[in-house]
Amino acid sequence: MRLSKQQLAGNEAKIRAAMSRLLNGGIPPGGKCDIKTLAGAAGVDRTAFYGSRPYAHLRTEFEQRLKELLDAGERPDPRDAQVTRLKDEIARLKERLAQSDATISELAGFRSQALARLAAQHDEITRLRQEVRLAAGIRRLPIPAAKEQNLS
Repeated sequence: MRLSKQQLAGNEAKIRAAMSRLLNGGIPPGGKCDIKTLAGAAGVDRTAFYGSRPYAHLRTEFEQRLKELLDAGERPDPRDAQVTRLKDEIARLKERLAQSDATISELAGFRSQALARLAAQHDEITRLRQEVRLAAGIRRLPIPAAKEQNLS
């Protein structure tokens, strides 16, 4: 069914009003700032926005205005802003996790090295004590019980 010029003009006015609402953040529940939601809010068939259909120029205008808002840093759809914020937070957390992993690896290497050094030092001390005992060749004589009491 063909639309009259009056119906086309009425639909175009509805589309422009819906476009302004969407771009100003008035997004209906369950909708997004996109052509599907624009068509639903204006009460027109979505296919009328594509190809050589009557409202294709309005789709181009809507997409251009949306791009300008996004380039200016504004997000008409709060969910888009939330998604962007969460993606940034995920990137920061991944970076922190990578730094933590690097630090943990570095500290684990340091710990292994420190334990190896302590074990080597313990072995050296034990070896030196054994050497001193063998080199001295001196036996300690037992202290008589009477002298131990006088020393106490």
